[in-house]
Amino acid sequence: MLVTRLVVLPLGRLATQIPSRVAQTTPLRSAGLRFLTGSPFTVRSQTMATRARAFKSRVGAREADSTTSVARGMAAISIGQGAAAGAALFGIGALCYYGLGLSSEPGALEKSVMWQDYVKARIRDTYMYFGGGIVVTAATAAAVFRSPAMLNLVAKNSWLAIGATFAAIIGTNMITHSIPYSPGFGAKQLAWLTHAAVMGAVVAPLCFIGGPILMRAAWYTAGIVGGLSAVAVCAPSEKFLNMGGPLAIGLGVVFMASIGNMFIPPTGALGLGLYSISMYGGLILFGAFLLYDTQHIIRKAETYPLYAARPYDPVNASLRIYIDTLNIFIRIATLLAGGGNKRR
Repeated sequence: MLVTRLVVLPLGRLATQIPSRVAQTTPLRSAGLRFLTGSPFTVRSQTMATRARAFKSRVGAREADSTTSVARGMAAISIGQGAAAGAALFGIGALCYYGLGLSSEPGALEKSVMWQDYVKARIRDTYMYFGGGIVVTAATAAAVFRSPAMLNLVAKNSWLAIGATFAAIIGTNMITHSIPYSPGFGAKQLAWLTHAAVMGAVVAPLCFIGGPILMRAAWYTAGIVGGLSAVAVCAPSEKFLNMGGPLAIGLGVVFMASIGNMFIPPTGALGLGLYSISMYGGLILFGAFLLYDTQHIIRKAETYPLYAARPYDPVNASLRIYIDTLNIFIRIATLLAGGGNKRR
């Protein structure tokens, strides 16, 4: 729609300006036409009236076009909100269903009484690294926000800065995954801390939203992550492990919508539609990823060989739910900030 306006607008200006110029010049130069139309003041008043009518028609057309575009965009936002509400109701229902033991198949929680000590240690270490990564990310974000030089560096909107940010995120993640795990503090743990610190620096501009909104977003995220983790633990062991294909498709859709939002601002129907997919669709998607990854962690902790050449890696396992949680938090904080701006 923006392209259509740019193409049509010059034609509309020419169509309204040509009659005005003819009415201004020709009557004043021709005595006969001046006699028929009256004095120059009458001609000028008619010209101004023509301009006013043309301007009013252009403004009315633009307002109608803008109203239609916004209405379509708000419909997309409403659909996204409805989908998120439906997903929340599904999560609550699943928690009640599996939590009350209504499923005929045993869940991971029921099987945990038969776990070996090494399985419990693997899951414990995974969630310790997950919690540690969240703490490091939050602390780094607060530190960067208090440093004007660092904040100016990470808040730049140039393509070079965006490319460097993605390179730092992907690079530190790949390095962390590639280093073999060994207990204690070593190269693996150092790379993990670096990756968490980079993520903290990237999300530091969110602090502009304000402490109260960020605290609400943190509490909401904790509730969502805790509730979905409980659903995954209480559900049968492979209930959500079959969602890999649909999740990959959904990730592709959300990725393309996020890329589109970088070029199309959320001011029209298309932009708001892409925004709805990126924000609300992403919120639902990463909630589903959290179910999948939680059961994946449990299954791998149960089945990974005890005496394998490379030991079980709780750092790599924790990064899956860490990324899910961070995506959920960013979307909730952004949505809360947008709602606050509308109320003001």
